[in-house]
Amino acid sequence: MARRFDVEPSVAFLSFSNFGSTQHPSAEKMKKAVEIVRQREPSLMVDGEMQADTAVVPEIIEETYPFSLLQGGANVLIFPSLEAGNIAYKLLARIGGAQVIGPVLMRLSKPVHVLQRGAEVSDIVNMVAVAVVEAQEVPDSRKKAEARLMKRMLAPNSRDHLKSPVPETI
Repeated sequence: MARRFDVEPSVAFLSFSNFGSTQHPSAEKMKKAVEIVRQREPSLMVDGEMQADTAVVPEIIEETYPFSLLQGGANVLIFPSLEAGNIAYKLLARIGGAQVIGPVLMRLSKPVHVLQRGAEVSDIVNMVAVAVVEAQEVPDSRKKAEARLMKRMLAPNSRDHLKSPVPETI
């Protein structure tokens, strides 16, 4: 999503643990998720599991965890659960004054988004902007399917499917 808006993502997978400092299933889940992302997207700057302040305060990560790939702080935060992400983004917006965009539904076949109850004009404008960018990005599979359909429609005798099944009466 960040790249769609010309922002190079620096992704932090969040936890209550920093780089294995606590052995817990939730922390292990985030560590495993980082490994999967690194395998699938090796060029992506991603690290974790880490605490939220470690992710967003560059001095913490640079001084305490110099081995981290995420030097300079994260601009994309991946939460361990829907609940944690929702709570955090609401707090950031209300208490921290952060401008939030979302929730953003991803990996759907068409751009569809949800506006929260009480959405303000800026929230609506932001979600429309996200939807417009997504609508302009037509996946290759969809392009190929549309090309096959156009080819069939333009082929000789292909217009038979457009004829009415009911004979015309005079």
